[in-house]
Amino acid sequence: MAEQERMIEAVLFATSEPITLKELETRMPHGCDAAEAMVHLRKRYEGRGVQVVRVDDGYALRTAADLGFLMQKETVEVRKLSRAAIETLAIIAYHQPVTRAEIEEIRGVSVSRGTVDQLLELEWIRFGRRKMTPGRPVTFVVTQNFLDHFGLENARDLPGLKELRSAGLLENRPPPGTVPVLGDGEEEEDADVNQSEMFEE
Repeated sequence: MAEQERMIEAVLFATSEPITLKELETRMPHGCDAAEAMVHLRKRYEGRGVQVVRVDDGYALRTAADLGFLMQKETVEVRKLSRAAIETLAIIAYHQPVTRAEIEEIRGVSVSRGTVDQLLELEWIRFGRRKMTPGRPVTFVVTQNFLDHFGLENARDLPGLKELRSAGLLENRPPPGTVPVLGDGEEEEDADVNQSEMFEE
């Protein structure tokens, strides 16, 4: 078992993306138990500067969360997402699988193509299964990259309404269907947002 732990440790160290137990077993000699070896390895890394974390159905070596401040010099500064992008991403994360029409119904405004395209390019969302409804609309779901970036094991680990409100991240917005109709001279919030406007400076 100690040798199997060493094998898994070597693979995790060499891979940049999370790797599943099934993928590990295909690399290891016949008869190895990747699942049991992973349990032992994760215990051995508890409390260390580097930990074995679960990301969706995969595993990866990551810096301990409480030591993240040491990595500031190595962190690339990323421009903030626009409000439209954040809202769209949040809706997908909490309501997945969700169609574009459902996103627009929840937000109360149409979603620009640039907003969705940018989230796809960031590989934070991907296309899901088509809905079995007229027109077979495509759905969107969050990716493993999204979970990995925010340190989540799976989408169920997203903060709830209580946590969002206490953090001041939740606004009181009118429920879907109660948004006032726009006048002739008004435009929807981000219907014509270009891809270049996807980020705030």
